[in-house]
Amino acid sequence: MKKSIGCYPRVRVEGSGRAVVSQAGGVLLVETARKAGLDRAISAALAPWRKPRAVHDPGKILLDVALAVALGGVCLADVGILRAEPAVFGAVASDPTVSRVIDALASAGPRALSAIRTARAEVRERVWTLAKTAAPDVDGQVVVDIDGVLVLAHSEKQDATATWKKTFGHHPLMAFVDHGSGGSGEPVAALLRPGNADSNTAADHIATAQLALAQLPKTYRRGRQTLIRTDSGGGTHGFVDWLAQRGRWLSYSVGMTITDAIHEAVLRVPTSAWTVAVEPDGQIRDGAWVAEIDGDVLKGWPKGMRLIVRKERPHPGAQLRFTDTDGLRLTCFATNTTSTPIAQLELRHRQRARAEDRIRNARATGLRNLPLHDTAQNRIWLEIVSLALDLLAWMPMLALTGNARRWEPRRLRLRLFSAAAQLVTTGRRRHLRFARHWPWTDIITNAIQRLDTLPNPG
Repeated sequence: MKKSIGCYPRVRVEGSGRAVVSQAGGVLLVETARKAGLDRAISAALAPWRKPRAVHDPGKILLDVALAVALGGVCLADVGILRAEPAVFGAVASDPTVSRVIDALASAGPRALSAIRTARAEVRERVWTLAKTAAPDVDGQVVVDIDGVLVLAHSEKQDATATWKKTFGHHPLMAFVDHGSGGSGEPVAALLRPGNADSNTAADHIATAQLALAQLPKTYRRGRQTLIRTDSGGGTHGFVDWLAQRGRWLSYSVGMTITDAIHEAVLRVPTSAWTVAVEPDGQIRDGAWVAEIDGDVLKGWPKGMRLIVRKERPHPGAQLRFTDTDGLRLTCFATNTTSTPIAQLELRHRQRARAEDRIRNARATGLRNLPLHDTAQNRIWLEIVSLALDLLAWMPMLALTGNARRWEPRRLRLRLFSAAAQLVTTGRRRHLRFARHWPWTDIITNAIQRLDTLPNPG
């Protein structure tokens, strides 16, 4: 009788291996940071916080934590995965040193935040230039999506309060540059707020939009070529007035709450005025129609604002609201774009849903919870998360092609970053040799070759 050995081969395990590098695929992020000039920019920005005779650079410490978060880390101590591989990540500070640097930056408050954000903005402009046709502004327009994120807290933390969803934690506002259907998106603003912060606070939306615009190249900080999109949380007089202010001239597509006045206006729209909604491929969206409404509902709003409403058959099991009518769900948004058919404007606004994907990726990249106690510390953590998400967006933009450009962080970690390699030294040079049988080795090596062809920062 044949003895069964189970479904998997049995191997003997030892801890004496040498010249093997774990998380070797992280070299993609390291090379992206180097070619983008992010390491130099962050180092220069945080130079005022470097103490005399200090061994470790505060800029590299912050970037090391961001790399650890990009690789899947969830707290400061996870920088240990980089410390274990000095051949790829260099010298990494100890946990106490990392904590001291974060405390020092938190104590500096807005000055440290401004330094980090200024460095990111400078590097972002260079990355978009290097990306050429893969850059998000290749068609001459930049789309910025603003949305709120609920971050749960499982212990008492400063400014953690009950949220509108009856949970406990924080309610930051974030903004992302949309890369379209062919890419991901990159964060350009993160405003930390208490859990009980209102969704319709105009001042917070204005502050977030200002942070986002400051991250864009100067060409896009004002003018119609920059589109700001929000859900109904941004549909306030204060925020729309700010977007439409003379001299700013921003384009906007802002969700609006269905008020009684809007509901009555929708009921007066004749059947002939409704236009079928469309899908991204140009096909008709089944069971959905759009129309533009005007009249008294626009009084008090900025000149040139258009109000577009959509009615659609709800998904099976969805509950209708009291503002819906005739068994159809109503949604509404405002825009100041005039030269585009309303069906295309509605499609453009509906694509704001991609911001939900960006938020999901942010949760998977250090935003599942805020690991520190003080609000000032967690503001630094949000900047670390933003740096990690920047790298996860810039690396595919500069180094990957095809379907791999759309891979989300979890898939990048599973297929690329987690790959191990053999460290070989020949001719005074170190080489990483990835396993030939690993299914995605060609993607890794080709990506490194593309990064190598890019010019070094001046």
